[in-house]
Amino acid sequence: MFMTQGDGELDSLVRKRIRALRVAQGWSLDELATRARLSPSSLSRIETGQRRLALDQLVTLARALDTSLDQLVETDTDDVISHPMIDGAHGLMRWPIKADPGMTVVRQRMTNPPPDNPARMRAHPGREWLVVLSGTAVLLLGHRRFRMEPNQAAEFPTMLPHAIGAEGGPCEILGIFDRDARRGHQTDEKSAPGERGAQ
Repeated sequence: MFMTQGDGELDSLVRKRIRALRVAQGWSLDELATRARLSPSSLSRIETGQRRLALDQLVTLARALDTSLDQLVETDTDDVISHPMIDGAHGLMRWPIKADPGMTVVRQRMTNPPPDNPARMRAHPGREWLVVLSGTAVLLLGHRRFRMEPNQAAEFPTMLPHAIGAEGGPCEILGIFDRDARRGHQTDEKSAPGERGAQ
């Protein structure tokens, strides 16, 4: 199987991707050519479209670039835009991450302060990343208290007891949860419906 310059968009995309991956690694043509067991002039012609792409070369180049053949020739961009699932009961919008269905992006508006009682802080397996979109948030993490302004972000293992809430008025946060953290928060939401700010 060969791909030629006349094959159109896929051919052009693969050539651009090879060059972009090489540049991202900080490698010269010579360095990637050595890793892929090609001559620098052959690699240059591949990147510029002056030489046809053979399947065995693509496999070798993918390996040298620390990627897979599937990723090198991937064209599925139909589902670039996704729409949120609305959870009105908890004031949440959720977006699944297609590359890793276990991860979820959540946008939440909070009006309540974090809980005063440490017993209401949650701990569960997983990892969480969040950024404040508007307002002021307070993150309780173990024995520490962090005041977070817009555009400030936090990342932490959710095995640390944690809670987040608003300070001085409503705030909005955007959080990214791995599979375990999302599962832990879903359990919290079921056991404490309507308790925003005790996440």
